Amino acid sequence: MYLGFSTWAMPDLPIEPVIAHLAALGFDAIEICTLPRFTTALDALDAAERKRIPQLLREHNLQLSAVSSYLPMMEQEPEKFAFNRDYVKRTVDLADEWRDLWIPNGQPPVVVSGFGGKPGDIAALEPQLVERLNALGQYAESRNVTLAFEHHVGNAYETPDQTVALMKQVNSPAVMVNFDISHFNVMGHSIEESVAKLIPYAAHTHVKDELGRAPDHQYLIPGEGEFDYVRYLQAMQAHGYRGAISTEISMMVQRRPDYDALATATRSYEVLSRAFADAGIARRS
Repeated sequence: MYLGFSTWAMPDLPIEPVIAHLAALGFDAIEICTLPRFTTALDALDAAERKRIPQLLREHNLQLSAVSSYLPMMEQEPEKFAFNRDYVKRTVDLADEWRDLWIPNGQPPVVVSGFGGKPGDIAALEPQLVERLNALGQYAESRNVTLAFEHHVGNAYETPDQTVALMKQVNSPAVMVNFDISHFNVMGHSIEESVAKLIPYAAHTHVKDELGRAPDHQYLIPGEGEFDYVRYLQAMQAHGYRGAISTEISMMVQRRPDYDALATATRSYEVLSRAFADAGIARRS
Protein backbone atom coordinates (compact mmCIF):
# COMPACT_ATOMS: atom_id res chain seq x y z
CA MET A 1 0.00 0.00 0.00
CA TYR A 2 0.96 3.62 -0.48
CA LEU A 3 0.44 6.68 1.71
CA GLY A 4 -1.09 9.71 0.01
CA PHE A 5 -2.66 13.08 0.77
CA SER A 6 -5.59 14.82 -0.89
CA THR A 7 -5.46 18.48 -1.88
CA TRP A 8 -9.06 18.67 -0.66
CA ALA A 9 -7.31 20.01 2.44
CA MET A 10 -5.81 23.01 0.66
CA PRO A 11 -8.05 24.45 -2.08
CA ASP A 12 -6.46 27.91 -2.00
CA LEU A 13 -2.78 26.95 -2.02
CA PRO A 14 -0.76 26.90 -5.24
CA ILE A 15 0.13 23.39 -6.28
CA GLU A 16 3.92 23.89 -6.37
CA PRO A 17 4.46 24.42 -2.60
CA VAL A 18 1.90 21.72 -1.87
CA ILE A 19 3.81 19.15 -3.93
CA ALA A 20 7.11 20.23 -2.39
CA HIS A 21 5.74 20.00 1.16
CA LEU A 22 4.11 16.59 0.73
CA ALA A 23 7.21 15.17 -0.91
CA ALA A 24 9.50 16.56 1.80
CA LEU A 25 7.34 14.94 4.46
CA GLY A 26 7.66 11.57 2.74
CA PHE A 27 4.21 10.98 1.23
CA ASP A 28 4.24 8.52 -1.66
CA ALA A 29 1.34 10.03 -3.61
CA ILE A 30 -1.00 12.98 -4.02
CA GLU A 31 -4.68 13.18 -4.93
CA ILE A 32 -5.28 16.38 -6.91
CA CYS A 33 -8.71 18.00 -6.68
CA THR A 34 -9.99 19.78 -9.78
CA LEU A 35 -13.31 21.35 -8.76
CA PRO A 36 -13.82 25.04 -9.66
CA ARG A 37 -12.89 26.35 -6.19
CA PHE A 38 -9.40 24.82 -6.30
CA THR A 39 -6.22 26.37 -7.68
CA THR A 40 -6.04 23.21 -9.79
CA ALA A 41 -9.56 23.62 -11.21
CA LEU A 42 -9.93 22.09 -14.65
CA ASP A 43 -10.42 25.48 -16.27
CA ALA A 44 -7.22 26.74 -14.63
CA LEU A 45 -5.18 23.92 -16.14
CA ASP A 46 -4.13 25.29 -19.50
CA ALA A 47 -1.69 23.41 -21.71
CA ALA A 48 1.34 24.84 -19.92
CA GLU A 49 0.02 23.94 -16.47
CA ARG A 50 -0.87 20.42 -17.60
CA LYS A 51 2.80 19.98 -18.48
CA ARG A 52 4.20 21.85 -15.46
CA ILE A 53 2.39 19.80 -12.81
CA PRO A 54 3.69 16.44 -14.10
CA GLN A 55 7.17 17.95 -14.20
CA LEU A 56 6.83 19.05 -10.56
CA LEU A 57 5.65 15.60 -9.53
CA ARG A 58 8.59 13.93 -11.25
CA GLU A 59 11.07 16.40 -9.75
CA HIS A 60 9.77 15.65 -6.26
CA ASN A 61 9.32 11.90 -6.81
CA LEU A 62 5.63 12.16 -5.91
CA GLN A 63 3.06 10.11 -7.77
CA LEU A 64 -0.67 10.44 -8.35
CA SER A 65 -3.24 8.32 -6.54
CA ALA A 66 -6.27 10.06 -8.08
CA VAL A 67 -7.65 13.20 -9.60
CA SER A 68 -10.89 14.24 -7.96
CA SER A 69 -14.06 15.95 -9.12
CA TYR A 70 -16.40 15.20 -6.25
CA LEU A 71 -19.84 15.93 -7.71
CA PRO A 72 -23.21 14.25 -7.04
CA MET A 73 -24.36 11.85 -9.72
CA MET A 74 -27.88 11.77 -8.22
CA GLU A 75 -28.46 15.46 -9.02
CA GLN A 76 -32.05 15.88 -10.24
CA GLU A 77 -31.88 19.30 -11.92
CA PRO A 78 -31.09 18.48 -15.57
CA GLU A 79 -28.71 21.39 -16.14
CA LYS A 80 -26.81 20.75 -12.92
CA PHE A 81 -26.53 17.04 -13.64
CA ALA A 82 -25.28 17.75 -17.17
CA PHE A 83 -22.58 20.00 -15.70
CA ASN A 84 -21.58 17.35 -13.15
CA ARG A 85 -21.49 14.56 -15.74
CA ASP A 86 -19.46 16.59 -18.21
CA TYR A 87 -17.06 17.79 -15.53
CA VAL A 88 -16.34 14.21 -14.52
CA LYS A 89 -15.78 13.29 -18.17
CA ARG A 90 -13.29 16.14 -18.52
CA THR A 91 -11.54 14.88 -15.40
CA VAL A 92 -11.34 11.44 -16.99
CA ASP A 93 -9.63 13.07 -19.97
CA LEU A 94 -7.10 14.69 -17.62
CA ALA A 95 -6.44 11.37 -15.89
CA ASP A 96 -5.83 9.77 -19.26
CA GLU A 97 -3.41 12.57 -20.18
CA TRP A 98 -1.49 12.12 -16.92
CA ARG A 99 -1.62 8.30 -16.82
CA ASP A 100 2.15 7.77 -16.65
CA LEU A 101 2.23 9.61 -13.29
CA TRP A 102 0.11 7.05 -11.44
CA ILE A 103 1.41 4.94 -8.62
CA PRO A 104 2.79 1.72 -10.18
CA ASN A 105 0.16 -0.70 -8.91
CA GLY A 106 -0.86 -1.99 -12.33
CA GLN A 107 -4.21 -0.25 -12.21
CA PRO A 108 -5.71 2.36 -14.57
CA PRO A 109 -5.77 6.01 -13.46
CA VAL A 110 -8.50 6.82 -10.92
CA VAL A 111 -11.03 9.67 -10.92
CA VAL A 112 -12.90 10.25 -7.65
CA SER A 113 -16.48 11.52 -7.60
CA GLY A 114 -19.64 10.99 -5.54
CA PHE A 115 -23.09 9.41 -5.50
CA GLY A 116 -24.84 12.23 -3.64
CA GLY A 117 -28.56 12.17 -2.96
CA LYS A 118 -30.10 12.05 0.49
CA PRO A 119 -31.29 9.30 2.83
CA GLY A 120 -34.45 7.71 1.49
CA ASP A 121 -33.67 8.41 -2.19
CA ILE A 122 -32.54 4.90 -3.10
CA ALA A 123 -35.90 3.31 -3.87
CA ALA A 124 -36.96 6.03 -6.30
CA LEU A 125 -33.63 7.06 -7.82
CA GLU A 126 -31.42 3.97 -7.88
CA PRO A 127 -32.45 2.78 -11.39
CA GLN A 128 -31.57 6.20 -12.80
CA LEU A 129 -28.26 6.25 -10.91
CA VAL A 130 -27.29 2.81 -12.22
CA GLU A 131 -27.98 4.01 -15.77
CA ARG A 132 -25.90 7.14 -15.22
CA LEU A 133 -23.00 5.23 -13.69
CA ASN A 134 -22.93 2.72 -16.54
CA ALA A 135 -22.93 5.54 -19.11
CA LEU A 136 -20.02 7.27 -17.38
CA GLY A 137 -18.33 3.91 -17.04
CA GLN A 138 -18.47 3.41 -20.80
CA TYR A 139 -16.74 6.76 -21.27
CA ALA A 140 -14.07 5.87 -18.70
CA GLU A 141 -13.55 2.42 -20.25
CA SER A 142 -12.84 4.01 -23.62
CA ARG A 143 -9.87 5.78 -21.99
CA ASN A 144 -8.83 2.96 -19.64
CA VAL A 145 -9.64 5.06 -16.57
CA THR A 146 -11.41 3.92 -13.39
CA LEU A 147 -14.15 5.97 -11.74
CA ALA A 148 -14.31 5.73 -7.94
CA PHE A 149 -17.59 7.04 -6.50
CA GLU A 150 -17.87 7.81 -2.80
CA HIS A 151 -20.59 6.87 -0.34
CA HIS A 152 -21.15 9.53 2.35
CA VAL A 153 -22.94 9.82 5.67
CA GLY A 154 -26.07 11.91 5.18
CA ASN A 155 -26.28 10.99 1.49
CA ALA A 156 -28.37 8.27 -0.15
CA TYR A 157 -25.64 5.63 0.17
CA GLU A 158 -24.31 5.76 3.72
CA THR A 159 -23.93 2.10 4.77
CA PRO A 160 -21.78 -0.76 3.47
CA ASP A 161 -24.80 -2.84 2.46
CA GLN A 162 -26.41 0.00 0.51
CA THR A 163 -23.16 0.66 -1.34
CA VAL A 164 -22.53 -2.99 -2.17
CA ALA A 165 -26.13 -3.50 -3.35
CA LEU A 166 -25.71 -0.59 -5.76
CA MET A 167 -22.38 -1.82 -7.09
CA LYS A 168 -23.83 -5.27 -7.79
CA GLN A 169 -26.23 -3.63 -10.24
CA VAL A 170 -23.57 -1.67 -12.15
CA ASN A 171 -22.25 -3.49 -15.20
CA SER A 172 -19.30 -1.30 -16.14
CA PRO A 173 -15.98 -2.62 -14.82
CA ALA A 174 -14.72 0.98 -14.85
CA VAL A 175 -17.13 1.98 -12.06
CA MET A 176 -15.83 1.30 -8.56
CA VAL A 177 -15.89 2.89 -5.10
CA ASN A 178 -13.80 5.48 -3.31
CA PHE A 179 -13.85 3.72 0.05
CA ASP A 180 -13.96 6.36 2.80
CA ILE A 181 -14.31 4.28 5.93
CA SER A 182 -14.89 7.33 8.13
CA HIS A 183 -18.46 7.60 6.86
CA PHE A 184 -19.16 4.03 7.94
CA ASN A 185 -17.32 4.46 11.24
CA VAL A 186 -19.58 7.29 12.38
CA MET A 187 -22.61 5.16 11.47
CA GLY A 188 -21.39 2.50 13.92
CA HIS A 189 -20.05 -0.09 11.48
CA SER A 190 -16.92 -1.96 12.51
CA ILE A 191 -13.64 -1.74 10.63
CA GLU A 192 -13.81 -5.44 9.85
CA GLU A 193 -17.33 -5.27 8.42
CA SER A 194 -16.65 -2.22 6.27
CA VAL A 195 -13.35 -3.49 4.89
CA ALA A 196 -14.62 -7.00 4.13
CA LYS A 197 -17.66 -5.69 2.27
CA LEU A 198 -16.07 -2.80 0.36
CA ILE A 199 -12.65 -4.06 -0.68
CA PRO A 200 -13.97 -5.98 -3.72
CA TYR A 201 -15.21 -2.64 -5.09
CA ALA A 202 -12.52 -0.25 -3.82
CA ALA A 203 -10.33 1.51 -6.38
CA HIS A 204 -9.16 4.23 -3.98
CA THR A 205 -9.56 5.20 -0.33
CA HIS A 206 -9.88 8.16 2.01
CA VAL A 207 -9.06 8.21 5.71
CA LYS A 208 -9.49 10.91 8.31
CA ASP A 209 -10.15 10.83 12.04
CA GLU A 210 -13.48 11.05 13.78
CA LEU A 211 -15.26 11.13 17.11
CA GLY A 212 -18.81 10.15 18.01
CA ARG A 213 -21.77 8.82 16.05
CA ALA A 214 -23.83 10.45 13.33
CA PRO A 215 -25.51 12.88 13.37
CA ASP A 216 -23.47 14.17 16.32
CA HIS A 217 -20.08 13.14 14.98
CA GLN A 218 -16.96 15.20 14.36
CA TYR A 219 -14.39 14.69 11.62
CA LEU A 220 -10.89 15.47 12.84
CA ILE A 221 -7.23 15.61 11.90
CA PRO A 222 -5.49 12.21 12.11
CA GLY A 223 -4.46 11.62 15.70
CA GLU A 224 -7.18 13.76 17.25
CA GLY A 225 -9.93 11.15 17.33
CA GLU A 226 -10.67 7.51 18.02
CA PHE A 227 -9.96 5.78 14.70
CA ASP A 228 -7.65 2.76 14.98
CA TYR A 229 -5.38 3.21 11.95
CA VAL A 230 -3.27 0.15 12.75
CA ARG A 231 -6.26 -2.18 12.84
CA TYR A 232 -7.60 -0.59 9.66
CA LEU A 233 -4.34 -0.98 7.75
CA GLN A 234 -3.96 -4.58 8.86
CA ALA A 235 -7.53 -5.33 7.76
CA MET A 236 -6.95 -3.66 4.39
CA GLN A 237 -3.80 -5.70 3.83
CA ALA A 238 -5.48 -8.93 4.94
CA HIS A 239 -8.27 -8.39 2.41
CA GLY A 240 -5.82 -7.77 -0.42
CA TYR A 241 -5.90 -4.01 -0.91
CA ARG A 242 -2.66 -2.76 -2.45
CA GLY A 243 -3.48 0.79 -3.54
CA ALA A 244 -3.28 4.23 -1.98
CA ILE A 245 -4.42 5.26 1.48
CA SER A 246 -5.24 8.90 0.80
CA THR A 247 -5.58 11.26 3.76
CA GLU A 248 -8.52 13.66 3.49
CA ILE A 249 -9.16 16.64 5.75
CA SER A 250 -12.84 17.45 6.14
CA MET A 251 -14.57 20.79 5.82
CA MET A 252 -15.31 20.55 9.55
CA VAL A 253 -11.58 20.93 10.18
CA GLN A 254 -11.00 23.47 7.43
CA ARG A 255 -13.56 25.82 9.02
CA ARG A 256 -11.46 26.15 12.19
CA PRO A 257 -10.23 29.76 12.65
CA ASP A 258 -6.64 28.57 13.14
CA TYR A 259 -6.62 25.98 10.35
CA ASP A 260 -3.20 25.57 8.73
CA ALA A 261 -3.26 23.22 5.74
CA LEU A 262 0.47 22.51 5.58
CA ALA A 263 0.77 21.92 9.33
CA THR A 264 -2.21 19.58 9.08
CA ALA A 265 -0.47 17.62 6.34
CA THR A 266 2.59 17.35 8.57
CA ARG A 267 0.55 16.03 11.49
CA SER A 268 -1.26 13.61 9.19
CA TYR A 269 2.00 12.19 7.88
CA GLU A 270 3.36 11.70 11.39
CA VAL A 271 0.27 9.74 12.45
CA LEU A 272 -0.22 7.68 9.29
CA SER A 273 3.44 6.81 8.70
CA ARG A 274 3.70 5.64 12.30
CA ALA A 275 0.55 3.56 11.86
CA PHE A 276 2.07 1.81 8.85
CA ALA A 277 5.16 1.01 10.91
CA ASP A 278 3.16 -0.14 13.94
CA ALA A 279 1.02 -2.33 11.67
CA GLY A 280 4.15 -3.98 10.29
CA ILE A 281 3.28 -2.93 6.74
CA ALA A 282 6.03 -1.77 4.40
CA ARG A 283 4.94 1.02 2.08
CA ARG A 284 5.70 0.69 -1.61
CA SER A 285 6.93 3.64 -3.63
